[in-house]
Amino acid sequence: MEGSDLPLTSRSELIEFEGISMVHFFTDNWENIQNFQARPDDILITTYPKAGTTWVSYILDLLYFGNAAPERQTSQPIYIRVPFLEATLPDIPSGVELADKLPTTPRLIKTHLPVQLVPKSFWEQNCRVIYVARNAKDNAVSFFHFDRMNLTAPDPQDWNTYLQRFKDGKTVFGPWYDHVCGYWEKKQTYSNIHYMFFEDMVEDTGREVERLCSFLGLSTPTEERERITKGVHFDTMKLNKMTNYSTVPAMDFKVSPFMRKGKVGDWKNHFTVAQNEQFDEHYKQKMKNTTLQFRTEL
Repeated sequence: MEGSDLPLTSRSELIEFEGISMVHFFTDNWENIQNFQARPDDILITTYPKAGTTWVSYILDLLYFGNAAPERQTSQPIYIRVPFLEATLPDIPSGVELADKLPTTPRLIKTHLPVQLVPKSFWEQNCRVIYVARNAKDNAVSFFHFDRMNLTAPDPQDWNTYLQRFKDGKTVFGPWYDHVCGYWEKKQTYSNIHYMFFEDMVEDTGREVERLCSFLGLSTPTEERERITKGVHFDTMKLNKMTNYSTVPAMDFKVSPFMRKGKVGDWKNHFTVAQNEQFDEHYKQKMKNTTLQFRTEL
C-alpha cells in the first residue's frame, strides 16, 4: 500500500486503537504492519516519540554503512535509510514497503510502538532491539513542541493542557509510563534488548557508541568511533538536511525545528512550580512498581 494521498489540510484526531491513543497515519496499514516479516539480522530501534530515535538511527547507520556506502549519507534522508515501520504518511511510501525494499544488511528499522504491539516476527527471529528512553519531563516538553510543528499530529493546544494529556496517556503511542516500563520488563525475559538512556547519550556520546558496538558485536576502530561521535553531535545533525527532517512537507519549521534543543533539563523552562509538584506526585504513583530510574538533570 502506498503512502496515503490525503492532503494535509487538517490535523488528525486522536483515536483509541488496540488500547492506546493513536492517529490513523500509524494504523491505516495495520495488517501489513503486524504481519511484517523480520529477519534474524534486522535491528529494531524503538523509542517513545522524541526520545532520541533519529540520533540513534543515525549512529547505527554510520556504524554499519558510513564507510561502505558514503553516498547514502548525502543522498537519502534518514527516514528512507531507517524506515518508520508503522508510518503511512502522505508523499512517502509506507514504512512496511520501505523496510521490505531496504537493500542493506542489516536492515535498520524504527518504531514507536509499545512493546505489546511490536510485530511478533521480531521476537520470533530473536532480532536485536535497541530501546532509547528519555526522562518524562523533557520528553513531554519535546513532544509538545514537535506536535506544534508536525501538521499530521493532533493539535497540542497550550502547554498546560498538553501536560495534562501527557500524564493521562492521551498522546500518540499511548502513555509514556507504560512504554518505557514495558520494554524495561521485556528486557528481563528477552536478552537481545539494549536499553539506553537519552541522558547518558548527552552526557557521553562516545561511551554510549562504544556500548552500542559491544552489544552489536562490532569491532569498530577507536578513531572511526570518534569520527562518528563528532558527526552525530546534535548541532551538526540539526544542520544536516538528511537528518533534520526539513525535507518532510508535514513539518512546519517556522513553528519549531524538528531537532530543537537536544538538552537535558529544558523542562525547567516550561514547568511551573505547581505543575512540577503535581507531575512528581503523579509520576511517583505511576512508577512505583518498577526498578527503572531516570535523571532529569545532568
